[in-house]
Amino acid sequence: MRKIIIILFFLFPFLCNSHSKPYYEAHKDTINIDSLVLFVKKQIGVKYCYANCSPKSGFDCSGFVYYVFSHFNLKVPRSSMDYEKKGKFISLDSCKIGDVIVFTGTNAKNRRPGHVGIILSNPGEEIKFIHSSSSKKCSGVKISTFKESPYYKVRFIKIVRVATVI
Repeated sequence: MRKIIIILFFLFPFLCNSHSKPYYEAHKDTINIDSLVLFVKKQIGVKYCYANCSPKSGFDCSGFVYYVFSHFNLKVPRSSMDYEKKGKFISLDSCKIGDVIVFTGTNAKNRRPGHVGIILSNPGEEIKFIHSSSSKKCSGVKISTFKESPYYKVRFIKIVRVATVI
């Protein structure tokens, strides 16, 4: 019986009619959580460089997010402003590793997206995110928290899910 189930599992995509999507395409936007965390943490310390998305020359905030998701073959916006209408809205208390956190630019009164990062915490944990910061004190890719920096709390706009991270 077990062999029959295993055989059917692998044959199922081929048994479907030619108009349906193959099984593997349904999981196109899925990223392994350990691979994601390992990959983003390897970027810590890469310098900040405006309008760039390469670890050799540096990252701006959206360039860093773009680079990470591109590594996993996912298309996301290249500009932080484009996150205004991108992804599935996620409440602050439901965010998890791999979600994109969206902030205003340096002027918190202008409520348009201007900075993005990737969440590194799960529901119920302190909100941590990794991002490429242009801060004069400590620029480049780093991990920040809401608790450490009220600066980010006032600039917070939303969290969006652009991929399934399991």
